[in-house]
Amino acid sequence: MNARINDIDQAVAGHIVKYVNSANKVIADSTLPVATQELVKLRASQINGCGFCTDMHSKDAMAAGETPQRLNLVAAWREATVFTEAERAALELAEEGTRIADAAGGVSDEVWEAARKHYDADQLAALVGLIALINSYNRMNVMLRTPAGSYQPEAH
Repeated sequence: MNARINDIDQAVAGHIVKYVNSANKVIADSTLPVATQELVKLRASQINGCGFCTDMHSKDAMAAGETPQRLNLVAAWREATVFTEAERAALELAEEGTRIADAAGGVSDEVWEAARKHYDADQLAALVGLIALINSYNRMNVMLRTPAGSYQPEAH
């Protein structure tokens, strides 16, 4: 399987990715815990069916010290006992933010308040930005049919 466009070699796509990556750097440098960032990126990527991002973020999470057990349970986080209350709130916000078209009114007040209990204003802003960005990355990679499986964390 080959990607429809090589976003590194193609000028316009390359510029888009460059600027999206710049926004991602702001989030990566925030105080939002790295583990939370990777769990959210993995869950949104699973929902969106983005093989490339699911591969990337599971490998990045492992490289950052995440356990295989927790990564294997991300898709079933509601039934899993291995996530903190803060992580559960972030995962629920990620799901509602990713499935925004499925719910009249978007993200519920209850989900927002649960996240607000665990994250300060800057962390919430980073979390919202992260959810928006991973959905953008997912959509680009799904549309371009970016192949999954060969990502190496040290390469990025």
